[in-house]
Amino acid sequence: MSEAVKKAWSDQDTRAVSEIVQQAASSALQGEIPPAVTEDQAKRLRETLASALATEVALDVRRAAHAFFEEERRREKDAAKERAKAGKDADMVERLSLHVRLQHMVLFSSCILLILTGLPIKFHEAAVSVFLIDIMGGPDVTRVLHRIGAVALTFIGLYHLFYCLAFEEGRKTFGQLIPKPQDAKDALHQILYFLGIKKDRPLFGRFSYVEKFDYWAVYWGMVVMITSGYILWFKDVTINQFGKFVFDIGREAHSDEALLATLAIVIWHFYNVHFNPHKFPGSLTWLNGKITLREFKEEHPLEYEEWKASHDKGSTP
Repeated sequence: MSEAVKKAWSDQDTRAVSEIVQQAASSALQGEIPPAVTEDQAKRLRETLASALATEVALDVRRAAHAFFEEERRREKDAAKERAKAGKDADMVERLSLHVRLQHMVLFSSCILLILTGLPIKFHEAAVSVFLIDIMGGPDVTRVLHRIGAVALTFIGLYHLFYCLAFEEGRKTFGQLIPKPQDAKDALHQILYFLGIKKDRPLFGRFSYVEKFDYWAVYWGMVVMITSGYILWFKDVTINQFGKFVFDIGREAHSDEALLATLAIVIWHFYNVHFNPHKFPGSLTWLNGKITLREFKEEHPLEYEEWKASHDKGSTP
C-alpha cells in the first residue's frame, strides 16, 4: 500500500467499514435465506456475496474517489481565481465613478447610433451607405432611429450640465477639466519630447491636455450638432421664423461637424484610449471605472503622488 493510500485509508477505517457491511448484509438477507439452508449452500452464498461485494465496493470506491478529487480540483481552481481577482483588484484604482460611467455609456451609445444613421445620408451614393440603410429597415426607420439618438444626445448633454452644477463630484471634476496655462506648456513639452529635445515626458495631474481636449471637443460638437440638428428637424419653423439661409447654414454645419466628430472619435479618441500600444486591444475603464497602478503612475504621476500620500496617511495608525 502506497503512503498516499495509507494517509487516506487506515486499518481503523477498514474495521469500521467491515462492521457497516456486516450490518447491512445481515439486514438485507433477512427473509431471503430459507430456514433449511445447508452448510454447502451457506458456503457458496458467502462466496457469491463476497465476490459481489468486492466488485461493487471497488467500483463505488473508484467513483467516490474520482468525484471527490474532481470536486477538490474545482474548488482549488475557484479559490485560485478568487485569489487572482483579489490580487488584481488590489492593483487597481477607481478613476471613474459609476455615475460618470453611466453618462459616458449614454453618450457613446447615442453617438454610435447617430453616426450609423447619419453618415449614410451624407454619403448616400456609396454602396456601404445603401447597405446600412437597408439593414436598418430603410430610410423611414433610419430617420426615426436618428432622431432617437438625437434626443438621447440632447438629454445626456443637459443632464451633464445638471451634474456639473448639482453634484460635488461634478463641480470638482469640471474645475479640473478647465484648460489652464500649464496645459499649453505640457503640450509644448510633449512635442519637444517626441522630437527628442526633452529627455522626459511632461507630468500630468488628474487630466492631461489630451483628455481636456477630448472633453471640450465633445461639448463644442454637441452644441453645434444639437442646434443644427433641431434646425433640420423643424425645417418649416426654422424657415418661417429665421429664413432659409439659417436652414442652409444649419444643414452645412450639421453635415460637416458630423464628419469632423466621427473622425475625432475614431482617430483621436479611439487611438488615445484603445488603440495606443500601451492600451491595445482596449481599455475597460469605461466599463469598470478602474485603471492599474502602473497606468496611474505613468499617466497621472502628479495625481498618483497626491493619492499615495493620502493613502499612506490614512493607513498610518
